[in-house]
Amino acid sequence: MPSLNNTRFMLTNLVIPGRGSMADLQPISAALEALLADVSALDAESVPLEAAGGRVLAEAVTAQLDVPPFDNSAMDGYALRASDAGQWLPVSQRIAAGTQAEALAPGSCARIFTGGEIPAGADCVVMQERVEVDGERALMPADIPAGDNVRRQGRDVKSGSVLLNAGERLEAAALGHLAGQGVTYVSVRRRPRVALLSTGDEIIDPGTPLKPGQLYNSNRPMLKRLLENFGAEVVSTVSVPDDYARTVALLTAAAAEADLVVTTGGVSVGEEDHVKAALESIGQLDMWKLAIRPGKPLALGRLPRDGGSQARFVGLPGNPVSGFVGAWLFLRPLLGAMLGCPALTSLPAVTAKAGFATSTGPREHYMRVTLEFTPSGVKATAFDDQNSGVLSSCISADAFAVIPANSNIAEGDAISCLWLAG
Repeated sequence: MPSLNNTRFMLTNLVIPGRGSMADLQPISAALEALLADVSALDAESVPLEAAGGRVLAEAVTAQLDVPPFDNSAMDGYALRASDAGQWLPVSQRIAAGTQAEALAPGSCARIFTGGEIPAGADCVVMQERVEVDGERALMPADIPAGDNVRRQGRDVKSGSVLLNAGERLEAAALGHLAGQGVTYVSVRRRPRVALLSTGDEIIDPGTPLKPGQLYNSNRPMLKRLLENFGAEVVSTVSVPDDYARTVALLTAAAAEADLVVTTGGVSVGEEDHVKAALESIGQLDMWKLAIRPGKPLALGRLPRDGGSQARFVGLPGNPVSGFVGAWLFLRPLLGAMLGCPALTSLPAVTAKAGFATSTGPREHYMRVTLEFTPSGVKATAFDDQNSGVLSSCISADAFAVIPANSNIAEGDAISCLWLAG
């Protein structure tokens, strides 16, 4: 009878026909290295600023103007010299935003409104609630510091400084920053074109009556939305039957029109899983089967295109949670590299206390959790059912708790979580 240690060794290296051993599984670090090898940013194009939301800058933008372009008032009130505070002053002019101010005569003040230009000679503004007014005179409070309530020229941006760096994703504040410089067109990276293929005779589109053994395609709208959020343009969505020849033909057609081909299902070892074999016959398989849960049967590779170029290929598992996790872990950094956008290449890591207990086998586990930020730290609460078919666990998930292989996690232990932010 074998010893306990020998039994463990045999189980660890058990080979199931058609499946290989646990030793064949690759770590996620190796998969990311293979995925991002030789990836370069796509070419640039010029687009109107109003159409640039969510796009990635292809080159740095240098400020041409100071912001603000002149000293201006931070509130409605009276502009004066600080040395004239504490006395009655004649109101010599009225300065609304958008009008040019005249130089301020010594011993006088100016009625001014928020955003109005500070007149030459004035060095502070008193809010109107602190001023007593009598006709064309105003009594200023004493002890007003110079610079009070004045927004100085160039306080936000200095002309000649770098306004935004290449690789910046243009969200609301960045768009406002560009508009403040008078920018009308901006150079951005072309969106990666993605072909999204769903495999399996059992997968049908919503709106079609279900027959026995059929499932509605939940992966397609989920992944399309994620891809678009990650900066891609989904140029086609195709259903692929369980047929080797058709799989080859559809992969070839997808590669001709896309920078990235993404498939769901068909990358495992079943008799009707044709994607891996089709990829190997017409292209290149870089990596298959990862030591992660969920998402072990994930394939990475390349497909040939006319002219000698290649389309990247990512074959996600068919289970919806595996597809969801795989999209965040692999599609997001790949698209980030294609866009030259560092913010997309990795997820922010958060250290949290486990609000659950769990154990893992030989695969790293990416658990769906919610995060609670408390005065004593961050707490991660796991969804009860972590099965790869339970898509509801992804709806409210804030993060993936990364549980290393062969670990025992007790409640309260410190764990690392990848925050699904943006």
